[in-house]
Amino acid sequence: MSEPVPLRRVGKVVWEIPKSGGMRVPGRIYATEKLLRDIEKDESLRQVVNVAHLPGIVGYSLAMPDIHLGYGFPIGGVAAVDLEEGVISPGGVGYDINCGVRLVATSLRFEEIQPRLERLADALFEAIPCGVGSEGAIPKLSVSDEKRLIERGAAWAVERGYGTPDDLEHTEEGGCLAGADSDSVSETALKRGLTQVGTLGSGNHFLEVGRVDRVFRPDVASRLGLEEGQVTVIIHSGSRGLGYQTCDDYLRVMAQAMQKYGIRLPDRQLACAPIRSPEGQRYLAAMACAANYAWVNRQVMMNLAERAFERVLGIGPRDLGFRLVYDVCHNIAKIEEHEVDGVRKRVCVHRKGATRAFGPGHPALPPAVREVGQPVLIPGDMGRYSFVLVGTEEAMRQTFGSTCHGAGRVLSRAESKRRSRGLDLEAELAKEGVLVRYQGRGTLAEEMPFAYKDVADVVDVMEEAGISLKVVRLKPAVVVKG
Repeated sequence: MSEPVPLRRVGKVVWEIPKSGGMRVPGRIYATEKLLRDIEKDESLRQVVNVAHLPGIVGYSLAMPDIHLGYGFPIGGVAAVDLEEGVISPGGVGYDINCGVRLVATSLRFEEIQPRLERLADALFEAIPCGVGSEGAIPKLSVSDEKRLIERGAAWAVERGYGTPDDLEHTEEGGCLAGADSDSVSETALKRGLTQVGTLGSGNHFLEVGRVDRVFRPDVASRLGLEEGQVTVIIHSGSRGLGYQTCDDYLRVMAQAMQKYGIRLPDRQLACAPIRSPEGQRYLAAMACAANYAWVNRQVMMNLAERAFERVLGIGPRDLGFRLVYDVCHNIAKIEEHEVDGVRKRVCVHRKGATRAFGPGHPALPPAVREVGQPVLIPGDMGRYSFVLVGTEEAMRQTFGSTCHGAGRVLSRAESKRRSRGLDLEAELAKEGVLVRYQGRGTLAEEMPFAYKDVADVVDVMEEAGISLKVVRLKPAVVVKG
């Protein structure tokens, strides 16, 4: 462990790391004292300091309460850099580009599906391949079709019958990040993506069938079409092998670019290039392709899940009422306009394990939710609960319209597996009322609820800070584990 990082409290749930050495801005962490005790167990605060060294960074190097150690950037980290003078860092996006979450609402009451949960779990597990290297959810693509997919995003899936145009309206960026250029993606990355569309993958990814078990803001919940006892589905996944390979490819490019442009940083994992450089522009084009792949992936999985529901329950689309509430990404870098030191500026916001949380009235939000603010989907630990929040004006003022993305780990994957030895993991989840289907016991052991913070503690910090507000809580009943 390196030297302790100095912290001073500047608000009830806000802590600051003063600017020192080569830091260009201070650090700012959102946490309670209880959460901070866990945060200080790893090197994530040191990563907040390191990120503050990035050329062109503005405001603060930010960390949300689910912060934990990541590659270069902490997971739960946010950094905005000036578009003209700043840099783009693949480590500030992560290996799983556009890992994200979508929430589906149905017309079903939980008591209607309760007798068929076992069959529903089996049907979803059969329909959506999961585990390391999973593939085969839909017929293998040709390379030319895959290139169209990564340039068109979720519209590619809708055009082929995997969903409706309304789904695009309820997806961040309409399911297609501008600037995608398939020529910027390597042949290796394209090859890895050919067979993985519509698959859950591994790691902390999952599909969760649950119900709304508590409503905090009935008026906002009503606008989002959510009510107590309603069946919901969460899909948490990303850009699979294509996204991973793209990050890996461009980390090598950025390492050379740093020498070319004379950029020196305290951690080589922050490898970066000026945004306006050829290397920076090419990474942004490739990252957009991977982001679009992830949106297609979640769109196809949603459609496969809908069909599984219909088969098991013997009902049609109208009675099922499968409807996308929203889809948000939490590993991405986006060009946005924010106020910096009283001046409107275009900046590139790196969100690494952080969710966009734009406030009410923002023009980037679809008309259906614009009045209440952007839906923010915070998946939990597969055992206790998940949350739906909405973004606020305060998020625009404090965090470049960003908030937390999940519970955040307290145990490493190795430690979680060690603690799982001798346990009947299915029985442990059953105590929480959760039926689980999975490919490998090892992955399940890595992701047990005790490996994570209580997500309620995390979202309470964001509400206390006024950055995102709780709308409903979701209780899981079936988990298909990636």
